[in-house]
Amino acid sequence: MNPFLLYNRRLLIALVQALLIALALWLALALRYDVPLPPAVNIQWQQLVPVALVLKIVLFYVCGLFRGWWRYISLDDLLVLLRGNLLASLALALVVRLAGTRLGLSPALPLAVLLLDGLLCFLLMTAVRVLTRLFRERYYPHADVASQQPVRLLLAGAGRAGQAIARELRFSRQPGYQLVGFVDDDEAKQKTSFQGVAVLGRCDELPQLCQRYDITQVIIAIPSAQRQQIRRLVELCRSARVTSKILPSVSELIDGSVSVNLVKDVALEDLLGRQPVRLDTAGIAACLRDQVVFVSGAGGSIGSELCRQIARFAPARLILFENAETPLFAIEQELVQRFPRVPIVPVLGDIRYRARVEAIFDEQMPQVVFHAAAYKHVPMVECNPAEAVNNNIRGTQVLAETSSRFGVDRFVMISTDKAVNPTSIMGATKRVAEQLVQALARRSRTCFVTVRFGNVLGSNGSVVPIFKEQIARGGPVTVTHPEVTRFFMTIPEATQLVLQAAAMGQGGEIFLLDMGEPMKVLHLAEELIRLSGKVPYREIAIQYTGLRPGEKLYEELLLAAEGVKSTPHEKICIAAGVCAQDENLLLLQVEQLYSAARRLDLTAVVEGLRQLVPEFKSERMGPCRHRPQPVRPIDAGTAGGGIEG
Repeated sequence: MNPFLLYNRRLLIALVQALLIALALWLALALRYDVPLPPAVNIQWQQLVPVALVLKIVLFYVCGLFRGWWRYISLDDLLVLLRGNLLASLALALVVRLAGTRLGLSPALPLAVLLLDGLLCFLLMTAVRVLTRLFRERYYPHADVASQQPVRLLLAGAGRAGQAIARELRFSRQPGYQLVGFVDDDEAKQKTSFQGVAVLGRCDELPQLCQRYDITQVIIAIPSAQRQQIRRLVELCRSARVTSKILPSVSELIDGSVSVNLVKDVALEDLLGRQPVRLDTAGIAACLRDQVVFVSGAGGSIGSELCRQIARFAPARLILFENAETPLFAIEQELVQRFPRVPIVPVLGDIRYRARVEAIFDEQMPQVVFHAAAYKHVPMVECNPAEAVNNNIRGTQVLAETSSRFGVDRFVMISTDKAVNPTSIMGATKRVAEQLVQALARRSRTCFVTVRFGNVLGSNGSVVPIFKEQIARGGPVTVTHPEVTRFFMTIPEATQLVLQAAAMGQGGEIFLLDMGEPMKVLHLAEELIRLSGKVPYREIAIQYTGLRPGEKLYEELLLAAEGVKSTPHEKICIAAGVCAQDENLLLLQVEQLYSAARRLDLTAVVEGLRQLVPEFKSERMGPCRHRPQPVRPIDAGTAGGGIEG
């Protein structure tokens, strides 16, 4: 603010408060002695006013009553105001009693007058501030609002989140927005009002209310809403022909704060997941707090979200290990801004380079390792099996063996549902990586655990961003097969469950995350087209491209020979992994596989994977048979298993 304006503002505040101090004292005397004031009492008032002004203004300044903006007064401000008036009234009473004669004041002034003075001064100062805020919120003209037609808002949900949005909309005078009311299914909230805004009816009445009150936008302010409830509200908004926006889910509201700035368009993730994840935060905190944590693939979708979630638990140091410079820079900058108290160490490196990995471990001495780096795109890996073996298998082996050698407390490998009865090179390489980690767990003091889950919505190269790009181009949206089915979960839910599984692990387990019900990718495509405001098949075409090499119609999370054990967490269970051969035979076959990969003998690579993973079924023989075909956009069948590189 301009110093001249700031000076004049403070001077105006001082003058107004001086008038209120004098008025409060006069009213206190008037209530005690009636109006008009007797001449002797009037003289007392004239003698006492200068002392009260000097004393109260000095104490008000010390208590902070000259700071802040009256238009933004809150309950906290009222407490400061009350404290300042109590101190000022007490000080005035002491001055009158102890030094009144020396100052020419009458020491016989009744105590009731001083008590009334303090109460009236507090009430008057509160009234001025409240009236200022009321005028600014209700009647003060806003240039942006006056220059355009306001967006008439309806809030679905009159709970804590909805009330917070209503408060902020009124408080900040968001330009171009006019809050009309709430809708809520709670019977107790019907015909009531919150933040001065009425509850107009139930959610089912939304179309009629939108028409009656000329609503143009609905905000779904229910962070804990289930997907069925979100779907119902979105459908009601569509039938009313109004736009709908939504607050993030409980799992995304990491710090629990609600703001109008968090409101976003309804996304496919909102219609699929949103069931709150119950976390044992104490157990996770015991695993991560004050620990040196290492995350490989820190720039990927899963790796970066893991870093965000881990930083919440105040690790002693967070090491970001990533092979790609730009994603590493982006996540490092974000974490430094969001978590300034957490030391962040960005490291450019490759998990396949043993010397580099050992040097970092020797320097940083990590205690917890999350291994999220891998090649994950099924068709791409199918065309490059040698590189997949080198990265997904050898990289995992290097990182796991280094962790064991340096005495890491806990190693968590992120795997995929594609490792179960794999039909792709990617799935087979991840299954071999699982076997290596399990074998190492049997003889190492490090607690090695594996977490296996399916496709993650919004991850790099996954189905949702690709569908969005195709819709933005006007279509067609490409789906590999009308019956292709996948498990899906959101990135925050997946990473939170990974942390939970890591805290629960005792060593050697393969944790399976509850992915919910599998969903047809075709239905995802149709829903995403509707969310974009288009009509499937009429405005945006859907085309089938056929399954690509390595893809299958259905995904599985469990091998037939794997047993399942429940855990205390309802969304996590344990699979007893199958590892038929002993570790020496496993390592010998893996070395033979590496030798074939170094020679680029792709036939030998595929055969080596079949020996290591007997359930691996692949039609791939020799060079990638997909390469000669025209390049098509990566579609639903390429959605990865949540592994980021």
